[in-house]
Amino acid sequence: MDTTQLALLALFVGVIIGGFVVAVVFAALRMRDRMRHVTSSAIPDGVSAVLHAMDNAAVVVDASGTVVAASVGAVPFGLGEGTVVPSEELRDIVRRARESEAAITETLRLRRGAPPAEPRLVAARASVISPRLTLVVMRDITERERVEQMRRDFVANTSHELKTPVGAVTLLAEAIESAADDPEQVRVFASRLTAEASRLGLLTSRIMNLSRLQAADELIETRDVAVDGIVTAAIEAHVVQAASAGVELARGGCKGLWVRGDAQILIEAVGNLIANAIAYSPRGATVGVGVKDADGVVEIAVTDHGAGIAEGEQDRIFERFYRADQARSRRTGGTGLGLSIVKHAVQRHGGEVRLWSRPGRGSTFTIRLPLIEPPDVEGPRKGRKGKKKAEKTRKTHTPTAATIATTNGES
Repeated sequence: MDTTQLALLALFVGVIIGGFVVAVVFAALRMRDRMRHVTSSAIPDGVSAVLHAMDNAAVVVDASGTVVAASVGAVPFGLGEGTVVPSEELRDIVRRARESEAAITETLRLRRGAPPAEPRLVAARASVISPRLTLVVMRDITERERVEQMRRDFVANTSHELKTPVGAVTLLAEAIESAADDPEQVRVFASRLTAEASRLGLLTSRIMNLSRLQAADELIETRDVAVDGIVTAAIEAHVVQAASAGVELARGGCKGLWVRGDAQILIEAVGNLIANAIAYSPRGATVGVGVKDADGVVEIAVTDHGAGIAEGEQDRIFERFYRADQARSRRTGGTGLGLSIVKHAVQRHGGEVRLWSRPGRGSTFTIRLPLIEPPDVEGPRKGRKGKKKAEKTRKTHTPTAATIATTNGES
């Protein structure tokens, strides 16, 4: 073998050895990168446990946008473990947090649940916890924003509603002063002034009542209250209004039922429903007030045969200052607060208000309150007899407004 062949052989062996060395180095580098990836993608100790204990939606997202850990609250938003973040806005927050290495907070609208679930307003905060992992905590602020909007609307509406009677009182006072030499005009203006002052007083009183009901989570003074007394007092308070409107008030249903609560608040709640039914009933119509024992729940139903409420307005009918019929409400002096007071008063007593209405067929508002056992008003020796008598009376039914509502289609 000559020198040239030896040189070629040595070169060939060198190439083989060099290639082997390069392959080893390359494999080592890949192994190192893989280990780095595994290390950087590993969830820090305790993070998963913290996520699972959180009520808010929270996830840990890797660099590819995949959720590697999630709280229970994140699942309804489509952020379960192993899924890719579906929201482009949320992915953008994660990317910006990784690029800036600082916490990023944004308010987003994310859909919770499958369509047609409405999007929720969410405050999302993204923070980097490792080179490849980002923690995203989301807080649902939909309800808080709704309450805040209601507060702003309440202030705006109250200011608007108060301006009308206050302005009218001012103008009428000036008119009286101008017509001082005309007794007849003075009497006319004085009568209108009295009406506006009464309207202003009613509006102020109802605003205060509503504020009082919303301020406290629980009633301060409660006692056993007879439903018969509540209905009787509410009807008697509106006899004059019914006679003036040419409307008849009819009462029926169960007797001897009792609830726990504030009698005055409940009388006002039932009275507001009766007043509304009278105001929206045609002359010669009948407003029915019925009481029913529905499996441990007292139902007080007020039924009218007026124009009814359109289905699109029924969800808003309990909002403050909302009026389904603006023109009639103005003519009858309505404040738009009556049904809102009813709703909050009944909720404070652990109950609910239901509405059944059809345009052209009338409306039925039903107050549902927890039923309690009649108190022992006859003493310990006659208590059992009195209780049996009350139970017997409770089972006695006559045609009621609740019955009328059932035949109209109310469940």
